[in-house]
Amino acid sequence: MCRLLKVHGDSLIPDYQEGDFVLVSKIPFLFASPRPGQVIAFHMPPYGTLIKRVEQVLEGGQSFFVAGTHPFSVDSRQFGPVRRQALLGRVVWHIPKPG
Repeated sequence: MCRLLKVHGDSLIPDYQEGDFVLVSKIPFLFASPRPGQVIAFHMPPYGTLIKRVEQVLEGGQSFFVAGTHPFSVDSRQFGPVRRQALLGRVVWHIPKPG
């Protein structure tokens, strides 16, 4: 139910840096939909596994508009809403890279 992911890229700088780790839990999604402001992990072909901040909950919680903080972030502006089925979980812990 939990997964450790390494952050690649600078989509969510300054909060999440290249080389940081995040702990992702699916347990919160069993009971409630993600809320705006929360950071989620999801799988989005052809981009792979991504982490982004929820900007808006759409269609009664079945899809989400997500965004990065970097101006050139690949997010819902390019690939559209994220379906609930694509969610891997919510980021529940942030581990900054050493040093």
